[in-house]
Amino acid sequence: MGLTELTLRDFRLFPELVVRPDPSAVTVFLSANGTGKTSVLEAVHVLATGQSFRTPTASDMVRARRDLAEVHGVLLQGERRVQVDLTLTRGVRATTKRMLVNGQRPRSRAALADALPLTVFTPEGVEVVRGAPEHRRSFLTTLMTDEDPLTSEAVERYTRVLTQRNALLRSLEGRALSANQRAELEVWTEELALEGTALVDLRRDVLARLGPLVAESYEGLAGEARAVELIYETSWTGGLVEALARAEHDDRYRGRTGVGPHRDDLLVRLGGHDARRQASQGEQRSLALALRLAGHELVRGRRGVEPILLLDDVFSELDPWRADRLLGMLPGGQTLVTTASPLPAALNPRVVVDLSTAVSR
Repeated sequence: MGLTELTLRDFRLFPELVVRPDPSAVTVFLSANGTGKTSVLEAVHVLATGQSFRTPTASDMVRARRDLAEVHGVLLQGERRVQVDLTLTRGVRATTKRMLVNGQRPRSRAALADALPLTVFTPEGVEVVRGAPEHRRSFLTTLMTDEDPLTSEAVERYTRVLTQRNALLRSLEGRALSANQRAELEVWTEELALEGTALVDLRRDVLARLGPLVAESYEGLAGEARAVELIYETSWTGGLVEALARAEHDDRYRGRTGVGPHRDDLLVRLGGHDARRQASQGEQRSLALALRLAGHELVRGRRGVEPILLLDDVFSELDPWRADRLLGMLPGGQTLVTTASPLPAALNPRVVVDLSTAVSR
């Protein structure tokens, strides 16, 4: 599978841009910094996930002094043609987002993951190893739903229950509970524990299968075998219902739920040490790439399709030796690469796109 055509209108710096990447090989976007290379990959990412990997604010993606931006993608899944369309409309208070898959609104994240699975690595991608826990939780969520789009339902159920419980906690404003409020809180607590336990089981299952692939990818990138461990860390001890009961006083005071999968973390250990604190920058970057490559392989093995691989300015962050090793490990299928530097000698792109003449200032 692969993207055969991408059209941007008033997206970021581009008044209009049409590119036709090779659907089964490497396409390189080669031009100076500031010409919108990363924005092209961002547009692909938004089509696949509904979210930007650069900003949480949708209006940032609409070109300056414009109120409407569009992204259209056409891809092939075997003999099947799929079109994904995104419209961003800037309003007075917010920017609305409308997505269509073959003319129909996707009912969930699962529909997008099914249409356009992808793997992305950016210079900021190393935060999955050295950054805050939310980077690792986001990585797990994306990987789960790309591997099995139906798991997005578990994520969405937990998120809905958490939102309802937090809304109730905020409304209490730290006051004592009435009988009705006590009954309502118990309902949401029990449901949160049920959905949260199911979500943790899914996360642990994907980690058990991911771990050996990460160790293999790390060895390929670093040229040495090191013990790599992925350890799921809950934000509570014992059962989740009991942990929520113990935290109830603090939750009511703060107006939010303090324990649960939304506060959990993933410990990445290299050679028996916490990679977040004790690995070198080179080791952290190799680990972050290994996590992405392993996730890519997990999705490919489960679904029998090659996710699109997005590499944003990766080679400028790697020494020539590691860059060559990465090139030797690139999976089959479509890869979209951005760079402002000369291409590594071992990279043989099928298509090269110069964006320097397409940008509107």
